[in-house]
Amino acid sequence: MTKESILAASLCMTLAVAFTPVSAKDRIVFGGGPAGGTFQVVANAIQVYKPVKAIEKFTVKAQSSAGSVENLRKVNSGRSDFGVVYSGHVYLGRNGLMKNDAKKYDKVMAVSFLYGAPAQLVVRKGSGIKSVKDLAGKRVGVGNAGSGAYANCEIFFTHMGIWDKIKRNAMGYNDAAAAFGNNQLDAFWLFTAFPSGAVIMAAQTNDIELLDVDADAKNSGFYDKYPYFGKLNVPAGTYKGVDQDVAAFQDSALWVANADVSDDVVYKLLSVIYTDEGLAHMVSQKKTFKAMSVAKGADGIVTPMHPGAIKFWKEKGVL
Repeated sequence: MTKESILAASLCMTLAVAFTPVSAKDRIVFGGGPAGGTFQVVANAIQVYKPVKAIEKFTVKAQSSAGSVENLRKVNSGRSDFGVVYSGHVYLGRNGLMKNDAKKYDKVMAVSFLYGAPAQLVVRKGSGIKSVKDLAGKRVGVGNAGSGAYANCEIFFTHMGIWDKIKRNAMGYNDAAAAFGNNQLDAFWLFTAFPSGAVIMAAQTNDIELLDVDADAKNSGFYDKYPYFGKLNVPAGTYKGVDQDVAAFQDSALWVANADVSDDVVYKLLSVIYTDEGLAHMVSQKKTFKAMSVAKGADGIVTPMHPGAIKFWKEKGVL
């Protein structure tokens, strides 16, 4: 080897060392949801929070998805490290009870309760639609295929004997609100925290009503068959023109993790988010997150919890 080639090789090695990152952060993928939904707000809010960005060992990347069912599958496979999934889907998936899917999604572990997500069924005021059964033959937005909204709509509408009698339109909330405003839909279904931006949008172009889905549920034995759903009211004034409480039912939206995510990563993120400052940040992103608190950290969880989360919630006296 000539003197010149030795010098060139030495220079290349020096440059390689100079431009090699001292410590590359691990990339943690957090599965959110479709545009207009609260799942994506959760993932984005955690990604942009400064104390999360300041963590030295890893960086959080929010990634959109179709919603709960897709997140269940991606978290289970490890394509997402974290995600937002409804408690009911974690339960059904873990026990191999998902519709047309007997696979057991046993690598999805609960991290914390986030908020209650209620069913909301929007129709035009004066449409004559007073019950889910009145939707027969109507054009209905049923949520994205692969989303929790779609899956829960299918569960409820099938139970009510109406699923195969409607003209189903699988679409996200904002798209459904736009189609409703253009008179392309007679109704649309949401399964998300209120107030929903999509419903607010719909109320700007039409006089709307919310159907009392609780009445249909309790009169049909729905709660007996699906005990993880709980009753609640959408308060009067939540949406323009809806001036009375409307009875509904909800599932719990959970922060979940793949079982192989390290305990330290789960514990560290919980330690950053579940502080006074962290919770205030979440509420600043959406008022829905007022439901988040240390005291409610394990609410709605009926499936195994990640060891890193167990450590955190035990230290907080929740478990």
